[in-house]
Amino acid sequence: MLPPGGRVSGARLARLLGEWRRGGARQGSADLASALKLLIADGRLPIGTRLPSERELTDALPVSRTIITTALDQLRTEGVVESRRGAGSWINGPVGAGGGITGGDDTLIDLTRCAPPAHPGLRQAMVAAMAQMPEHLASHGYHERGLPALRQVIADRYTARGLPTSADQIVVTSGAQHAWALTLRLFAGPGDRVLVEQPTYPNALEAVRAASAIPVPVPMTDDGWDVDAYEAALRQVGPRLAYLIPDFQNPTGALLSSAGREKLVAVLRKAHTPVVVDETLVELSLTDEPMPLPMAAFGGDLVVTLGSASKSHWGGLRVGWIRASAEIVHRLTSTRAAIDLGTPVFEQLVLTDLLQDPEPVLRQRRLEFAAQRDVAVEALAQHCPQWSFRVPAGGLGLWCTLDAPVSTRIAVMAQNHGLRLVPGPRWAVHGGCEQMLRVPYTQSAEVLREAIGRLGVIAASVAGTGFPADAELSTPVA
Repeated sequence: MLPPGGRVSGARLARLLGEWRRGGARQGSADLASALKLLIADGRLPIGTRLPSERELTDALPVSRTIITTALDQLRTEGVVESRRGAGSWINGPVGAGGGITGGDDTLIDLTRCAPPAHPGLRQAMVAAMAQMPEHLASHGYHERGLPALRQVIADRYTARGLPTSADQIVVTSGAQHAWALTLRLFAGPGDRVLVEQPTYPNALEAVRAASAIPVPVPMTDDGWDVDAYEAALRQVGPRLAYLIPDFQNPTGALLSSAGREKLVAVLRKAHTPVVVDETLVELSLTDEPMPLPMAAFGGDLVVTLGSASKSHWGGLRVGWIRASAEIVHRLTSTRAAIDLGTPVFEQLVLTDLLQDPEPVLRQRRLEFAAQRDVAVEALAQHCPQWSFRVPAGGLGLWCTLDAPVSTRIAVMAQNHGLRLVPGPRWAVHGGCEQMLRVPYTQSAEVLREAIGRLGVIAASVAGTGFPADAELSTPVA
């Protein structure tokens, strides 16, 4: 990500844009404007970023200066870009759902997040938490490690999964992303290398870059994790840390077996490389098959585990946690004061109530997600038959292989069809994945059918076949 107020070169902007172009001059200017707005909405072109001159862009992009001028004029009209004679052009404001400066658009279908709505039991847990609040109001309210009761129920959850854990091994955080940022601060500094899967969670990559560390990708294979590739990367680059998502990996949905975990941890232990394991999706198995043991069961103090209630219960709770050795927990707590002083008490009380007997709620959630996954699979087979994917055993999204490297083009066009998508290159360290697209199935069946129907129209248009004869965009779903 570029720093706010920095300047992006023409060559760098061309790389960020990827395969955005779809057609001739008329389409080209609209597509270029949409592609730039996508970069702004994703945060890859922060507000204040200075743009290259039109001449520099003409040299960097395979289009005419007329197309570039028309696209920038459109962005100026919408207030997204501002220009001043002698001072150049810069990003003036964030892009809203409607394409201009941030503003509401209830007709947009957002497929950028694998984030379900809250389940009905959350309201009751909030009522129970509110009843407990008075006893906490007399205290200072700061709990650097988290409320003891919550730490204990989280520890009990690990123990039930075959990993004996005490409350002293738990630090409560404000979500898994906060947990990752805290852990990075402890283990890695400027210039340090961090091994990551490719593809992987974009916000995890941004956290590595924000710490001035260097993400080093190890490609996922069709079978998942290549232990030999990790051994080679460990030997060649000497990373300070590794980051893995072994449970329904985001975005591929792959699940690392117990045998694979044992082998991979053995390779990391041999290289004395700590590994951070993101278990955000671990509770979302959609089959009756038993889950593998947690990676920490094979790695001891080498493994730091991150967890979260955002996917299993609700992202709005913003409660996550870290499981580590008591020594690492002590160091994390000391480091935390430079970032924040604890997670809000009320949200912790809510999650404590939810985790007292979590299985009934989780069982219902899994049934809902499995049904929505099947709807998405059926809709993709109908509307995008040229795409391929594996049906995951868990998680919240389908990782689709497109029939051509057009992921960015599809994401750009989607904005004009009431959809928001994350283009494939966002999941890669240095670009690539242009032939990949993640389709979450966290929306209702009705919305999923509508969204994937629109995707089929877009895919047909990008492929150059035009709209299907019977294609008709329905009234956008709120």
